[in-house]
Amino acid sequence: MELKDYKNWLCQIKKQFRKTQLKAAITVNSEMLLFYWNLGSDIVHEPKNTLWGNKLLQQLSNDLKAEFTDVKGFSLRNLKYIRQWYLFYNQGNTIGQQAVAQLDNANNPEFLDLITRIPWGHNIAIITKCNNITEALYYANAVLQHNWSRDVLKHQIESGLYQREGKAITNFKAALPAPQSDLAQQTLKDPYIFDFFAMRKDYNERELERQLIAHITQFLLELGAGFAYLGKQVAIQVGKREFFIDLLFYHTQLHCYVVIELKTTEFEPEHAGKLNFYIKAVDEKLRKPDDKPTIGMIICKSKDKLVAEYALSDINKPIGVSEYKLTQSLPDNLKSSLPSIKEIEAEFSKDINNE
Repeated sequence: MELKDYKNWLCQIKKQFRKTQLKAAITVNSEMLLFYWNLGSDIVHEPKNTLWGNKLLQQLSNDLKAEFTDVKGFSLRNLKYIRQWYLFYNQGNTIGQQAVAQLDNANNPEFLDLITRIPWGHNIAIITKCNNITEALYYANAVLQHNWSRDVLKHQIESGLYQREGKAITNFKAALPAPQSDLAQQTLKDPYIFDFFAMRKDYNERELERQLIAHITQFLLELGAGFAYLGKQVAIQVGKREFFIDLLFYHTQLHCYVVIELKTTEFEPEHAGKLNFYIKAVDEKLRKPDDKPTIGMIICKSKDKLVAEYALSDINKPIGVSEYKLTQSLPDNLKSSLPSIKEIEAEFSKDINNE
C-alpha cells in the first residue's frame, strides 16, 4: 500500500468514526459494533491492505489512538479481534443452515442486528469459544433473551449448554399437545452440570438436595430461564397418606408446575412410576384451571437410554429423564461463594440434629 493510499484510507476511517460517535449518543453499542464490522470488512477485503499484514494493524492502531485519545477500542489487540470477528462470521460466506432463519450471508441486516445488540466483550467471548457460526448465534440469541453477564455467558459456553439443551429423554410428544411439547423439550437439558459445590464420595439424595437448595441461584441458572422455586420435600396428601416431593418448581414460561426427583443412582423404571404418581397428585391438588399439565423430571446419576425410553413409553404424564454431573469448572470469580468442607459438614450435622 502506498503512503498516499494509506493516508486517504485513514482519513476515511476518521470521518466514519466521527459520524459514529454522534450516533453513538443514542445507540452506543449497536453503532459502535456496526463501525467495527465495517472496519473488519475493510481490513479483510481491501486488497492493498494485504501488503502490510500485522504491520498495517499496528500503524492503524497508533494513528487512530493518536487521533481519538479518549477511545479505548483502537488497541492492536482489539483491532485483531475486530478482524477475527468479521472473519468468523464470514466462514465460507454462509451463516449455516439453521442459523437465523437460514440467512444467506453475514451482510444480512437481521444477522447484523443480532450480533450488534450484544456487548463487544460478549461477542469476543462467543467467537473465541464457539466452534461454528450456528453455535455462536445460539449464544448471541440467548444473551439477548436472558440478559446474561459475560461471566455467565462464558460459563454456559464452557459447560456446553448448546450441546445439552433439549437432549433429555422424554415422552413429551405423546403426553403433551403441540407446541407445549416442543417448548417443554427445549427446557430440559442432558446432562445437568452441578459444578457449584463439592460433595463427599458417599453423598445421598438428601445431601444432594440440600446442596442444590443452599446454592439455589446457581441451581436455577443451570435449570434455565423460567424456573421459580417453590420448595423441597413438599408434602402432598393422597388419601390418608402424606407423600413428599423432592423439589417443586413453577415454570413461568411453560405455565405449569415442574416436579423434580433426584436420584443418586442409575435410572430405574420404577422411578418413572413414582414420579407419574406425584405428577397426578400435583395436577389434582395444586394445578389451577389456567395452568398447563404438570411436568416431571428425573435427574439421576446415570441412565441406560433404552431402559429410560421403555419406561416412559406407556406413561401418560409428561416426564423427562436426565443425568447430572458433578464437576469443578466454574470460573474463579464465581467460585467465591462455595462453602468449605467444614461448612458443608456443619450444615449436614445441623440438619441431622434437627431431624
